[in-house]
Amino acid sequence: MRLPLTQPTVVMKLRLFLLLWLGASGTASAAEATLFRLYLTDGTMVVSYGEFARVGDRVVFSLLMGGGAEPRLHAATLPAAAIDWPRTDRHAASARQQWYAQTRGEEDFRRFSDEVATVLNSVVMTRDRTRALEMARHARATLADWPRDHYGYRQRDVREILTVLDEAIAAIRGAAGTASFEVALVAEAPVIPLEPVATMPGVREQVAQAFGVARLTESAAERVALYQAVLQLLTDDASVLPAALSAAEAASFRRIAETAIRSEQAIDARYSGMTKRVMTDATRAAARAQIGDVQRVLDRIPREDTRLGRKRPEIVQALHASVQGQIDAARRLRLLRDQWIIRRSLYFDYQRSVGTQMLQLARSQPALEAIRRLDGPAPETLVTLQSRLKGGAERLERVVPPADLRLTHELLLGAWRFAETAINGRYAAARSADVDAAWGASSSAAGALMLLSRAQQELRALLEPPQLQ
Repeated sequence: MRLPLTQPTVVMKLRLFLLLWLGASGTASAAEATLFRLYLTDGTMVVSYGEFARVGDRVVFSLLMGGGAEPRLHAATLPAAAIDWPRTDRHAASARQQWYAQTRGEEDFRRFSDEVATVLNSVVMTRDRTRALEMARHARATLADWPRDHYGYRQRDVREILTVLDEAIAAIRGAAGTASFEVALVAEAPVIPLEPVATMPGVREQVAQAFGVARLTESAAERVALYQAVLQLLTDDASVLPAALSAAEAASFRRIAETAIRSEQAIDARYSGMTKRVMTDATRAAARAQIGDVQRVLDRIPREDTRLGRKRPEIVQALHASVQGQIDAARRLRLLRDQWIIRRSLYFDYQRSVGTQMLQLARSQPALEAIRRLDGPAPETLVTLQSRLKGGAERLERVVPPADLRLTHELLLGAWRFAETAINGRYAAARSADVDAAWGASSSAAGALMLLSRAQQELRALLEPPQLQ
């Protein structure tokens, strides 16, 4: 059932809209990737295979480096400041629009037109004038947005269709008795002046572009990789070179790339030597907590860099950070050594107060080892050890250690108690010939030896000046 409107021109205009919308036709040509030109501020140009990306102060793109029908790509970067952005952006917008028009544009346009046509047909057929007006307004908004979201494709056609649709909406309003009138202002997609599309560069152009990018990039590793890619291009594509380059040109390019690689390697070697010298001096001074000497090493880096020609900013930056880290480490070490000097007398006093007990435990180690192995010692030795260790735990408990030696003192006290348990347990096991009791004594002896070893290590560490970690 058609919508009963008093103005027959409304139906005619909506049908005309459908005819205009569906009348567009075209074919899409296949393209595997869009080629973009990156125009540089020095007047040269580089071709990017596919989209490029601006990340901070760098531009990342794929550089064509041979491969014939199946392009071989090399990931490359350029400083963003080296790009002529107004010209590059204009060309990129043109390339995207033309690529879209040749590949997906017509298909997307036709699919979208089918969807909108279905909606508009419902507008014509519905009895509900209010609903018809709502659907028409929605269709108009969708139409107005489409070119802006699709690189301005067929924007002129859509603009003409919108004019017809606006007249139809006005007529539906009148038929529905709606007196209000709305004007929807929609920003159109900017008109993009079309430029010639980029084409696949030949071998000579690829080599020239690789050399140009290598000249501008700040990374030595990237420069060497680009020169190596040139050598690979001249080697792998040797069968097509005669048609693209003369033998003299190919040989010249090889010499340039090989000379550049040797030069970069020589620079790397010089900076590696400088880095080793600087870090050795900085580490040696930091180990002595000589902050001023480390600072002088840090101040030496710019002079060393200037002497080498300022060729490796990334190495110098990393070296500067490493030496600064050595300054921080030297400052921490100096504070730790000052702290140790303040507390040293407390440590030596503690060592003197527990020295007798530690000596007794140290002398008992052979016997404790024998108990751990279930291999003695003789009963008379056990009796002597019982007498020697008796009351030692109580004496240790009366000692008040410095705060940072509290854990060490607990280890020593635990070692003493384990030793007493082991000796008493071994003696009881010997009296009753009880193997299970002997195993229990063995476990206690192992605990005593372990805790004594840890206590000795920690006390020795505290009695020695702190070292650079």
